[in-house]
Amino acid sequence: MKENNIRQDSFKAWLLAARPQTLTGAAVPVMIGLALAWVDRREYVTDVFSWTAAALCMAFAFIMQIDANFINDFFDYARGNDDSATRLGPLRACTQGWVKIGSMKRAIALTTCAACVVGLPLIGYGGIEMIAIGMVCVVFCFLYTTHLSYIGMGDLLVLIFFGVVPVCITYYIQLHTCTWQVFTASLACGAVIDGLLIVNNYRDRDNDKRDGKKTLVVEIGAEATEWLYLSLGVAAVLAGVVFWLNGHVLAFVLPFIYLLMHVLTWQKMKRIGQGRELNVCLAETARNMLIYGITVAVGLLLI
Repeated sequence: MKENNIRQDSFKAWLLAARPQTLTGAAVPVMIGLALAWVDRREYVTDVFSWTAAALCMAFAFIMQIDANFINDFFDYARGNDDSATRLGPLRACTQGWVKIGSMKRAIALTTCAACVVGLPLIGYGGIEMIAIGMVCVVFCFLYTTHLSYIGMGDLLVLIFFGVVPVCITYYIQLHTCTWQVFTASLACGAVIDGLLIVNNYRDRDNDKRDGKKTLVVEIGAEATEWLYLSLGVAAVLAGVVFWLNGHVLAFVLPFIYLLMHVLTWQKMKRIGQGRELNVCLAETARNMLIYGITVAVGLLLI
């Protein structure tokens, strides 16, 4: 049933379409990349840290996340995969009629262009190769929803585009290099954020199977997915030993707060098993992601 209390194309409608609660996933990897660059900057002669570049990286990540949400909203509607009667997750703007289809198309074009405009000045900090990085981000933003999420590539893309790319590129833009420790930290960050996709697909596994969407959860089954969810959190925290090896003991120790919360959410996820109640676990996973990002960043900065 469509919501009648939301005026079409209103501010509230666009706010719901933008899904601001998902911005945690965009903020955390940039936050970690910046914290790593800040503590490592003293090893370089210039000892330079650009706050302008830092703000541009965060803005680019936020806009791309909103763009991805708009694209997901539109193409799920176009595919007919957003039936309100069977949908378990939060309702979508196009399907509910909160946003006109034409308006959503224009919004996708606008946010894509805005991301490019915001990202363009980063060439002055990271070099001409930033154009290629930006183009890859935009292309895969579309490919994820339109094709790759249907063939089990979603988790790999999260690892790359919410882990390796934002952490390593944010670091590179500041210091023009990247170390194996930073790369390891980026994989850990991607693993933490992938937990959000896993809970989402765990909740939707029956609908995805019906729609022919071959997510990792559909392929490996519910029980294996539960253990995978737990394992990603454990692996991410243990990978933080690279911080310890670099003299940042707190950056290894503090994320165990996240791990405790992650285990509690995992237990709740197993207990609920299926249905809309799993949205609670989705919200908790987003919260846990933020806790991870904050504890890593604070642990790095407290030296």
